[in-house]
Amino acid sequence: MIVDSALYRKGVRVPVDCSPHELHELRTKVTDDGDFVWVGLHEPSEAELEDVAIAFGLHHLAVEDALHAHQRPKLERYEDSLFLVLKTLWYVDERDAVETGEINIFVGEDFIVTVRHGIGSELHSARRDLESRASVLTHGPSAVVYAVCDRVVDGYLDVVESLEEDVDEVEASVFSAERTKDSERIYTLKREISEVRRAVTPLREPMRRFAAGQVTGIDHDAAPFFRDVADHLTRAAEMVDSLDGLLSTAFDAHLAAISVQQNEDMRKISAGVGLVAAPTLIAGVYGMNFEHMPELGWWFGYPMSLMLMAATSWALWIVFKRSGWL
Repeated sequence: MIVDSALYRKGVRVPVDCSPHELHELRTKVTDDGDFVWVGLHEPSEAELEDVAIAFGLHHLAVEDALHAHQRPKLERYEDSLFLVLKTLWYVDERDAVETGEINIFVGEDFIVTVRHGIGSELHSARRDLESRASVLTHGPSAVVYAVCDRVVDGYLDVVESLEEDVDEVEASVFSAERTKDSERIYTLKREISEVRRAVTPLREPMRRFAAGQVTGIDHDAAPFFRDVADHLTRAAEMVDSLDGLLSTAFDAHLAAISVQQNEDMRKISAGVGLVAAPTLIAGVYGMNFEHMPELGWWFGYPMSLMLMAATSWALWIVFKRSGWL
């Protein structure tokens, strides 16, 4: 569906006397240099997107990508327009899950079309912020591209910061004195970090080109703004790599802790067996049915054997305690 469509002139939204769905007529309102149309769609149907494609002359391959989504972040040129794909991210802390959406942007000289997929990628607030900054909107479609990229990359930083909190929790749990089962959560977090990396890493090259003013169709004066976005994106990528490394280290430490715990358990089991084995040996010797055995007819033989068992167990207990086996 078409969420919003508007004509902008000299950085100001211009009231028009046509329906937001009358795209052909809306585009005819572009009369002055610097005028442009911004059409925003959310999970459009094939027919809706086809109407937009006809109105703005969008390439059918780019339209197909925007319709089906699930694209890798990329920047492509089709004739006289640009096609930019961004992955949007948001974090569900209850499930340690990174949810993804997608924004597809068509950029022309006098128009920009944004196609959103997913619930966590609203652009209404970005449009409202831009409309309050006419000096930025005077850069035309380039300003919208910057605003959308800035909003998306800020979302990356929010997600990475949430992941960082969970990684800190895992580290504290792994190195705590309690016995914990962290392997499943570590795997979940590493999988979600991989999801973030798939969104962040491919976007670095398009942002670098925007920041260097190397993309035809993007205003050169907008390059400083994109440098700020590229800097935030680099920070997010570095944090992702750092968190992934910390989780790998935490997983190795978790496995080492499990091994140490198992060794400690085996020592305690062995010590327990030793405490039982000594009295069993004594009882086994004196339980043999031989006629001629030392002390067999002695009146104090039975109490003496019990005392010997107790003394042996006590001596073994002291040895095991001092050696840390108990």
